[in-house]
Amino acid sequence: MKIGAAALMSTRVVPPSEALTDADLNELSASFESAPPEAVIRWAAETYGPDIALATGFGAEGCVLADIVARSNSQMRIFYLDTGLLFPETYALKERLEARYDLTIEPHRTALSLSEQAETYGERLWERKPNECCRLRKVEPLRQTLSGLRAWVTAIRRDQSPARAGAGIIERDQKFGLVKINPLATWSKINVWSYILKHDVPYNPLHDHGYPSIGCAPCTTPVAIGEDLRSGRWRGTAKKECGLHQ
Repeated sequence: MKIGAAALMSTRVVPPSEALTDADLNELSASFESAPPEAVIRWAAETYGPDIALATGFGAEGCVLADIVARSNSQMRIFYLDTGLLFPETYALKERLEARYDLTIEPHRTALSLSEQAETYGERLWERKPNECCRLRKVEPLRQTLSGLRAWVTAIRRDQSPARAGAGIIERDQKFGLVKINPLATWSKINVWSYILKHDVPYNPLHDHGYPSIGCAPCTTPVAIGEDLRSGRWRGTAKKECGLHQ
């Protein structure tokens, strides 16, 4: 039986994700298309309680959502994937966010150390087989983290890349088997930075030095004026996504 978005929003209760059809999720997502991210976060926290978490890679968008979550007093968990290869500035930003908002951002990582990875797969796997490196250090740890949740929140925007252009505010994550919530899907880069400046949100200083998209240090380079915003990720390859949102 079809479950209307208005009814779901009014009761603030959502059945297990497997009970919602794709049509239900599309209708629910459409009802939030013009809603501010604050409303989406509030609804998500009330709906899924302890069974939802925000994933951040500490990009500008993730910092915005951390600010919104903190202001909502929702107690929503926030986690990141610690590949062991992040920039020092990224680790420092994590500490700044935790201090600013009095919260804990949980690290989730593979049990495979970098030295063990080198022994098994060879040195600098990220240069030779970046998809395999991302699978080992990001995709599989995320899969394990999400296995205990009913929904997760991400900071992706539709205008970031063709792979993200069709993202809904609320959608089924076929890859990981739960509901995926993208409160900033309709936002632009201007929206993000306007929010950061208005609320004095901490952000990665690398953004001020030509890094619009920041991932692992060996796989991220500055972007020149006129280049695509994600051209600094895995430069010299066709790869533009780590596999979390594909």
